Amino acid sequence: MSSSGNRYQDVYPSSPLLRSGDRARRQAAELITLEYFEAKPDRMPTRVFDQHHILLNLNPEPHRVENWRGGEHRDFIYRQNEVIVTPAGMESGWRWHAPSRVIVITLEPAKLKRFAQAEAGILLTADQLKDVPQFVDEELVQAGVMLLEALRLEGAGSAVMFESLARVFLIKLIQRYGREHDEDYTFSQSFTARHFERVLNFVSERYGRTIQLEELAEQAGLSPFHFSRVFKKTIGQTPHQFVTSYRVEQAKRQLADPEEPLIDIAMACGFSDQAHFTRVFKQLTGRTPRGWRLHEQDSSKT
Repeated sequence: MSSSGNRYQDVYPSSPLLRSGDRARRQAAELITLEYFEAKPDRMPTRVFDQHHILLNLNPEPHRVENWRGGEHRDFIYRQNEVIVTPAGMESGWRWHAPSRVIVITLEPAKLKRFAQAEAGILLTADQLKDVPQFVDEELVQAGVMLLEALRLEGAGSAVMFESLARVFLIKLIQRYGREHDEDYTFSQSFTARHFERVLNFVSERYGRTIQLEELAEQAGLSPFHFSRVFKKTIGQTPHQFVTSYRVEQAKRQLADPEEPLIDIAMACGFSDQAHFTRVFKQLTGRTPRGWRLHEQDSSKT
């Protein structure tokens, strides 16, 4: 028996241990939903979902899994770093014979289509993710693991990290299924999740100082011109915009201390002076730093 309109999460036999809806910023939620499940051997009923679901297997032990998909019964050994794609509109049911450790990525088809066209320059096929139901892709799984780790982090910077890594994940996924892309799209293939991780680590260690474009490009092993283009296409922000967003997120964390002077926060986060800090902070958050601090203090009392 099948029914349309359900969410995968509503019929999974256990609650997620971690989910992006609790921690991700609105911009990230518009791109991707991530949930991490660990469940004892169990089954899920056959359903038709309105969303795409990408399953990333983290269980290091090969284990038997059965999948009823589009009227066919698949009985196979599920191995670490294997990815299973269940596209929207595809009838699917599950039974797994060993404890599961799986990341479930949920994507809205219309939003995925808009992202592919607007930010990757790709026109997805009408069937979108139906071509390859299962494949081994260690890099895509690693990108998913990095998303999961971003959710586990405490602190303001984790929200920026998750949003950026969500874009990296989507670009990698689209590379397998997109077509009719323009020539410039090939640039994004030279910027991997590992490149972004190096850039992010560099920014997290030096955001309080001046950061040159050439320094960021060096982390990815690319020329500044090439790096600027591929970073914008993959992450959705210019390198300068990304560094600025990261600084603002760190400033939010420091603003939680009511005794910390605004000028000290401005300098610690790499802004040239308090006026610059106030102007940029308000542009990105809609509030001045002082207004943000007061709002957060009031919210914590309710």
